Amino acid sequence: MIGKIRFLLGETGQNIWRNVALTLASILVAAVSLTLFGASQLVARGVDNATQRWEGGIEFVVFMKADAEQGEIDAVEALLEDSRGSGVDDFTFVSKEETFEEFREFFAEDPQLLETISPETMPPSFRIQPTDPDAGAVEALGQSFESRPGVRTVVFATEVIREIQDNAQKISTIMLWVGVVLLVASAIVILTTLSIAIASRRNEIEIMKLVGASNWFIRIPFMIEGLFQGVIGALLALPLLAFARTYVIEEFSESDNLRLLEGFRVTDAEFLTISIYALVIGTAVATVGSIFAVSRYLNV
Repeated sequence: MIGKIRFLLGETGQNIWRNVALTLASILVAAVSLTLFGASQLVARGVDNATQRWEGGIEFVVFMKADAEQGEIDAVEALLEDSRGSGVDDFTFVSKEETFEEFREFFAEDPQLLETISPETMPPSFRIQPTDPDAGAVEALGQSFESRPGVRTVVFATEVIREIQDNAQKISTIMLWVGVVLLVASAIVILTTLSIAIASRRNEIEIMKLVGASNWFIRIPFMIEGLFQGVIGALLALPLLAFARTYVIEEFSESDNLRLLEGFRVTDAEFLTISIYALVIGTAVATVGSIFAVSRYLNV
């Protein structure tokens, strides 16, 4: 038994060495396709986690005009106080000076712009936490402030979240379909590699058949070769996904300028699940390509 295993592994190694360029190509295609597939899942999970925090309390912001009178500001604040428990759960007033400090932090790398701005030009605002997290209820409540004297505009966090979700969905879908196309290409490359390996060893295969080798004994080295390409490609995709998680996903989450994406991260459990999916898909694609190749080109 050990001798047979050594022989099969030796035959597999010879096949790989004889077609090393095609083998490397199929591994790289598999790695890239699985990386794109995994990245699409990372983006989807990250957005789900980032927007989950808003599901239980969607904010909107009432921006006052920069020249709003104190009486107009007090009137909006009084309305918010009267609405506590019947629409408004809590609210925070942000003064001109506080808005200016936030603006300075946000545009710290653009000193020319900061030179044109002063606290007097900044609009004060009310950041409101509604009691009903339903997006429709939040919008209806926010619109009730739009016509108030001194109010410049009302900005809903739901609009930003919806835009983030839509754009992330588009990006995730594009990466997923490109990954699928490349997975098909990977299967074709594996099939081509094995067909060339079979053709180059046609005489040896005939001799093995003459001395009584079974069909599966002849097929297994080629199938192992295809499986090797898919599994190695999947294993190469894992560090690429880890890199994307650490230096792309978490960068968004930790950015001071993207407060809305503070929860844009992928947990260890989610990353492990995505990694397992990548390994399973890589193995499955390689297995299908190998079986088709030996069935199509190996007449034993």
